[in-house]
Amino acid sequence: MTTTPAPLRLIAEDGEDLAVISAALQDAVGKVGDIRFEASARQLTLGLNRFRWEAQGKAGERVRSGLQIGGVLQVRSLRLRREAKDAVLSLMGIGFEPGEAPGGTLVLTFAGGGELRAEVECVDAALADVSSPWPTPRRPAHDEG
Repeated sequence: MTTTPAPLRLIAEDGEDLAVISAALQDAVGKVGDIRFEASARQLTLGLNRFRWEAQGKAGERVRSGLQIGGVLQVRSLRLRREAKDAVLSLMGIGFEPGEAPGGTLVLTFAGGGELRAEVECVDAALADVSSPWPTPRRPAHDEG
């Protein structure tokens, strides 16, 4: 009998917590149009299809997930075509560059060299799975070297 891991619900309040969310989101895919910055609410939200690294089995599964970052002062993108709403992005990782404590910059790095940089008052991020998982025939792989 196989058991399905429970949906992820993670909160990050520092760089170490953020590393856990980054690992869970490695190889998540989403569309440019699923990235929303609400300046008045100071929130950055991303809708992503996350590869469930924690699931057992050779095939693999994806699940729809939401990442919300709070306390966002400014968002800048580098090598991302924001007008291409249907363009698919593959998230490689999320890092934190400390600034004036407790603030800094969250850096979301995408395959192909794109970046989304969110200047934040402090690390305040939440990740939640919002759908049931579905099977995927493609397991992410990375070239070594």
